[in-house]
Amino acid sequence: MTYNIISHLISIDKKENTTKKPIYIKVFEHIKDSINNGLIAYNTRLPSSRELAKDLNISRSTVIKVYDLLSFERFIVAKKGSGYIVCYKKENKKVKEEKVIPKRNYPKISKKARLFQKYSYLSTDNFTKKNVAFRPGLPPLDMFPVKTWKNLSNTYWRQVTPTNLSYAPSEGIDTLRINIANYLKIYRNIDCDYSQIMIVSGSLHSLYLIGNSLINKNDKVIMENPTFPRAYNLFKSLKANVIPCEVDKSGIRIDTINNDPNTKLIYTTPSNQYPLGIKMSKSRRLELLEWASKNNSLIIEDDYDHEFSNWENPISSIYSLDKEERVIYQGTFNKILHPSLRIGYMIVPKYLIKPIKSIYEQSSRFVPVSTQSILNNFIINGHLNKHIRNVIEISKERKKLFMNQTKNTFNFSKRNSGLHIIGKLKNNINDVSSYRLLLKNNVIAYPLSNYYINKEKENGLVMGYSSVNNKVMKEKTDLINNLLLR
Repeated sequence: MTYNIISHLISIDKKENTTKKPIYIKVFEHIKDSINNGLIAYNTRLPSSRELAKDLNISRSTVIKVYDLLSFERFIVAKKGSGYIVCYKKENKKVKEEKVIPKRNYPKISKKARLFQKYSYLSTDNFTKKNVAFRPGLPPLDMFPVKTWKNLSNTYWRQVTPTNLSYAPSEGIDTLRINIANYLKIYRNIDCDYSQIMIVSGSLHSLYLIGNSLINKNDKVIMENPTFPRAYNLFKSLKANVIPCEVDKSGIRIDTINNDPNTKLIYTTPSNQYPLGIKMSKSRRLELLEWASKNNSLIIEDDYDHEFSNWENPISSIYSLDKEERVIYQGTFNKILHPSLRIGYMIVPKYLIKPIKSIYEQSSRFVPVSTQSILNNFIINGHLNKHIRNVIEISKERKKLFMNQTKNTFNFSKRNSGLHIIGKLKNNINDVSSYRLLLKNNVIAYPLSNYYINKEKENGLVMGYSSVNNKVMKEKTDLINNLLLR
């Protein structure tokens, strides 16, 4: 940006030919004015004298003279190893001026965008905080093998070819898709053709592609109640008619929903119902498949937290029980490794591959090949399996510590599993009020009532414990106890 400003100002001066000042004076004045006007900001590193001389086609000695003048007038300072840095800060004098904003006409926002805006407020995490205690959905971030990933990354970039830097298939690179298919076969007893696997950036990306492939205005979508707020927001923003379905100790109660051949999708989290932590029984899974078959519907099986909830006593996935290709299975590595990875996958019925791929190609295109390749080698070399086992062990320890530290503040359900836990407030404080109070003190705990679709809601806090080390855990749980036990 600095190059452009200086070059632009010099070129204007040459064209106008308004002065016969020496070139070093012109350059000095232009840079000085740019700093004064805020075009070149405080703490900006200026180009080296050699670079700027080449850029402006002038001698290096001229640039050195300019920099000496700027240094003398205390606009810049020379820092060893950093070059010339702008050290001048213009004082902001607050002058009350009535700004007249001219009336301008712009195109109207689309109905779809307005719907996305309308429902975005319902999301539980519309804020950014550096503090991760006790945000749900985070694995133990401090356990991620950074050095291992870095070594795999270095190996990839050492061996990269120009072809690797070109466009890639939207569905993902074959080697990763094949290895994910093998991984699912071993750990989930899922037998699928790797050509049905599509690499995406995460579960919401999957839902966006599925929704846009299938949903028209007022199409019916059945969702567990309570449910994942962002999934609900997405379907509502696509103008779907969302039908809430009751959940009990065995999972979704599809028998409470009347048969309706106009129902297109059923969204469920059977491995670890989000947020209640219920594992759907096998009989309910079969019942759900039967209902979908009778009503010509598809099931979205969001295998949320499977690795952490079903490692020891797994139940067959709905996908593995399906005989009619009625299940879209989706998983993510963002919850296993870390959210900034942005990579997941879904298994798509064959008839949906082309429409979903077409939407994918016209939107986000593909997940970076480098990320796919590094993850592929992470799986091949056995690092994923080792990491999952480490995460499971450390999560158990942190869950036990969290529950012990807050046992006087919360009642915990025995059904809690996975990487989050629901605490029912013993003093019956409203969960939204508690959420806001904790948030002001840099503690994150989502109100359970926000996860419900209808007016009948439960009160509680949804908290993630696994990303918080023992030292921070004790500090933050003491804070929670002090704030909520008043």
